[in-house]
Amino acid sequence: MVAAKEFFLNVRWGEKSIIALYASLVSGIVVALQFNPAEPFFSLSTLEVLAPFGAFWRGLHYYSSQLFFLFSVFHLVAIIWSGKHTKLPLLKWSYLVFALAVTVLLLFSGYVLRWDATGSAAGIIAENIALSVPGLGRYINTFLFDVISEGVKKVYAQHLIGLGVIWLVFSWDHFRRYKIAFWAHPWLVIGMLVVSGLFSAPMEPERLGMLHIAGPWFFLGLQEMLRYIQPFWAGVIFPLTFLVSLCLLPMQDRVGRIAVLYSSVWLFIYLVLSLIGFSRGL
Repeated sequence: MVAAKEFFLNVRWGEKSIIALYASLVSGIVVALQFNPAEPFFSLSTLEVLAPFGAFWRGLHYYSSQLFFLFSVFHLVAIIWSGKHTKLPLLKWSYLVFALAVTVLLLFSGYVLRWDATGSAAGIIAENIALSVPGLGRYINTFLFDVISEGVKKVYAQHLIGLGVIWLVFSWDHFRRYKIAFWAHPWLVIGMLVVSGLFSAPMEPERLGMLHIAGPWFFLGLQEMLRYIQPFWAGVIFPLTFLVSLCLLPMQDRVGRIAVLYSSVWLFIYLVLSLIGFSRGL
């Protein structure tokens, strides 16, 4: 256990996440030049068939974005596990937590933009969650989603510009400390290129007789909870309390201990719900 912890903490997860981010940005530019938000599914399908190396660029954008999120999570876990989070001011630590939350929204909006079976279902669910917020729901939905009346146009704008700017605001003080070179992580770069060349990014057109549509893998727990609890509590309050508990982790008092306990229980519940949601698609 000690050796595993030491190995995990010695991996430069922050640098790896930024390498994946750069790959996601470069490939995202190529994909965006071919993407038509008025016909998202058709334009992505055409990209893979007609554009030179279109399937590769879309695959690179998909896999590098997934790695960016996963490495960011590992980086946050490493900071907590090593105790470094207790040395950060509470406000700066909270910025990093909310930067990770924005990363989830960026990844989620990428799924919606596919507008396949998974993307369209995820977008409609997200819109209903946004509308469930008392008083502000209509404005939140208008700003982020509005997929039922506008399609993916607003999601595309947020994915391309809005959420990226918000992420940079929250993470800039931490992000600017890194000086990254691609040649410092050759196996990661080679792995992303090889996987992107061999495996196409998923596209799931609706099929006759399809009874269950599973959302993105990180969305399965929330999707499952929506079966039992109203959207506002499952899709807004439940995730928000987890973010608040993460923000309070650096506190070295009773509040900090409660935050550790709550975030641990939350993760366990979400894992169980995700496994149940995953089993429905088998």
